Amino acid sequence: MSWFKDWFNTSYYHLLYGERDEAEAGRFIRNLTDLLKPDKHAVFLDLACGKGRHAVDIAALGYDVYGVDLSFESIREARVRAGERLHFDVHDMRDVYIEDHFDYVVNLFTSFGYFEERSDNLKTLKAVCADLKKGGVFVQDYFNAEKVVRNMVPLECKEIGGIRFEIRKEKIDHCIIKTISFSDQGSQYKFKEKVSLFNLQDFKDMYSQCGLEILHVFGDYHLNAFDSEVSERLILISRKQ
Repeated sequence: MSWFKDWFNTSYYHLLYGERDEAEAGRFIRNLTDLLKPDKHAVFLDLACGKGRHAVDIAALGYDVYGVDLSFESIREARVRAGERLHFDVHDMRDVYIEDHFDYVVNLFTSFGYFEERSDNLKTLKAVCADLKKGGVFVQDYFNAEKVVRNMVPLECKEIGGIRFEIRKEKIDHCIIKTISFSDQGSQYKFKEKVSLFNLQDFKDMYSQCGLEILHVFGDYHLNAFDSEVSERLILISRKQ
C-alpha cells in the first residue's frame, strides 16, 4: 500500500495536522479570486481537498465547487459541509474526474509529489488538463523545495492530544522523507511521508508536457513574487492551451 493511502486515513494524521490556519486559507482564496476574477458561473475542482477547507471558502464566494480526495476519512468529514454548490467525492488525482468540465482546478498546500513512481506526477497533471475546459486555469500551491532543504530540522517532537509525536526528516533521492513515530494506548506506531523536492524548473518541464502555460509564479499566500531564497511557497498559475 502507498504510504499516503495508509497514513491519510488515520485519525492520527488529522490529530497531528489539525491546527492548520483556517483564516490564512480564507485570505489566500480571496487573494486568488481577486486576481483571477472568475465568472459568476465558474466551476472549480479542488484536487486533493482533504477535509475541504479551501473548497468551503471558494463555495462561500458563490461558485460551484467539487472537492475530491483519496482519503475516505477526509471526505467523510468534508461531506458534513456539502451543499447545493459544494460536492465531495473520493477520487484518485491520477485519474480524470470529469473531462472538459472545470473552469478552474486548484491543488493546494503541497498536495502533490507523493508517488513512488515519478511518472504518476505527470499522469496527475495530464488528468488536470483533461478535467479543465480549454483555456481553463490551474492553480498549484507547493512548498519552496530549496528553502525546505536549507531549513530542514532533522528531529522534532510535538505533544498533541496526549500523544508525543517524534518526527524525523531526511533528504533522500530528491525527496523529503518524514518518519513519524508515536505510541498510543500501549501500541507503537510508525508512518512515513515522502514528498518530491520539485523546484520551479521541474514544474516548468512537467507543465510543458501537459499543455499548461504558466501565467504567474508567486511565493506566498499574499501573492508576492517568488524568490527561491526566501519564499515560503511556490504558487503556479497556468492555463490549459
